[in-house]
Amino acid sequence: MPELGFIEEPLIEFMSGQFEQHPKDGLFLYGPIENEARRKQLRYGVIGTKTGQALLDEWIIKLRGFIPAGKEGYAHHSSFPGFEAAFGVSLSTKPIAALTLNAEKLSATIRGHNRHEAIKATVDLYANTITDHLENDADVAPDIWFVVIPDEVQKYGRPQSAPPTALRTESKSKLRPKAAKRLLIEPSLFPEDNKEAELQRYKLHFHNQLKAKLLGKAVIQGVKEGTLFQSVKSEAEVKRRTVQDPASLAWNFSTTSYYKTSGPPWRLANMRQGVCYVGIVFTRDDTQPDRGNACCGAQLFLQSGEGLVFKGAIGRFWSEDLKQFHLTGDKAKTLMEMVVEGYKNTHGNYPDEIFIHGSARFNKAEWDGFREGVPEKTDLVAISIRNASDLKLYRLAKRSPLRGTYMKVNDRFGYLWASGYVPRLNTYPGWEIPNPKSISIDWGDAELKSVLQDVLALTKVNFNSCEFGGSEPITLRFARHIGEILTAIPEVSSKPQPFKYYI
Repeated sequence: MPELGFIEEPLIEFMSGQFEQHPKDGLFLYGPIENEARRKQLRYGVIGTKTGQALLDEWIIKLRGFIPAGKEGYAHHSSFPGFEAAFGVSLSTKPIAALTLNAEKLSATIRGHNRHEAIKATVDLYANTITDHLENDADVAPDIWFVVIPDEVQKYGRPQSAPPTALRTESKSKLRPKAAKRLLIEPSLFPEDNKEAELQRYKLHFHNQLKAKLLGKAVIQGVKEGTLFQSVKSEAEVKRRTVQDPASLAWNFSTTSYYKTSGPPWRLANMRQGVCYVGIVFTRDDTQPDRGNACCGAQLFLQSGEGLVFKGAIGRFWSEDLKQFHLTGDKAKTLMEMVVEGYKNTHGNYPDEIFIHGSARFNKAEWDGFREGVPEKTDLVAISIRNASDLKLYRLAKRSPLRGTYMKVNDRFGYLWASGYVPRLNTYPGWEIPNPKSISIDWGDAELKSVLQDVLALTKVNFNSCEFGGSEPITLRFARHIGEILTAIPEVSSKPQPFKYYI
């Protein structure tokens, strides 16, 4: 008989061992957890057009002070107390390095007729300018680079988005995309054609390419010129706001910036020592069209809140019969060996427990490979987490269920509502009655309620924003996002890197 229950909202820890449900409350009242990596001052650089740099200067000045909530009296809107007041780190009004890009050149480059060439060339303008600075002026190395992006670059630097034909500029590459893709598999006798075909290895995504290009070299935080304009100008100048209110943007921007320079601002309460979570996703690798798909993952260390990212196996993992991705046994073993070695390099010992999260059920070949790849004393559990549309739950008057509601179907399978009504926010932050996640313990032994509690807790460690909690665990959320970055360019490093380079 199914059992309906409720999991209390997980608590997160802040300075001096104080606990709250909402990261904004904890940072506002107590400040971030103590961290050896914490800076006294955030040393930042900026790269962008003159207009973009000027807007960022105004935004930094605004971040140093109090920003009222977008809607006073609403529990889900919080005032921003100022960067130093919230994080205990000073924020200079001027960058230690400012790199200026020519606005006209950026505009002409992103509007190139060949979209692969246009986006790659625009990425190179940013990435090469930063790397040249780091190589030639090593004494001035910012902890983080604020990358100010013209709205035009943001608009046309994405898949399925191209400038009108009349606005396009001429490209050097003349090969049509279909012909170029064929040459990647069957090269031409003409070297110049093969060189042009290589552009197809770069995905049509400015943000992901730039992140991949600078992996391990520079920590960056992108922000649009239009977002800055709407956040620093008056209501009369803006006319109509289409982005977050300035206080919400300040919380998210500052939280990410702090994390990338000083480590996690909060951590989960009641942590179990020696626990490691791994999210595994499969991403089509267009940079290697003859090799299939890449298996990428995000590895989270529960003890510190930090983690590593890896690009694991590459191969043809898609099953036409099952319509699912699955690793071979040897690839699963290799991937798990990477996980335990990454943990040992960070903590000095192997993990006591590893929980593997995936979006499809793990088969026996994968499980056997996982088991071979970890030490005998390490407990291993494989869990599949999927969006479920076969079940709806309502409170009275067809209102959404409480976040944290769960239904236990049996000892190894249940549903969890990670989205729903939140008493602390006095609202359900969504539009439609939310669907639950179906959660199955595929292999290994664990108590289902404990697994559900962990999954809900893992929705609260997304340091890319200052939200109350997400709708899916950060293991899968990060792994999916990271997979797109790791397959954005062909020459991306396979060396495991910290989260800060990706978010």
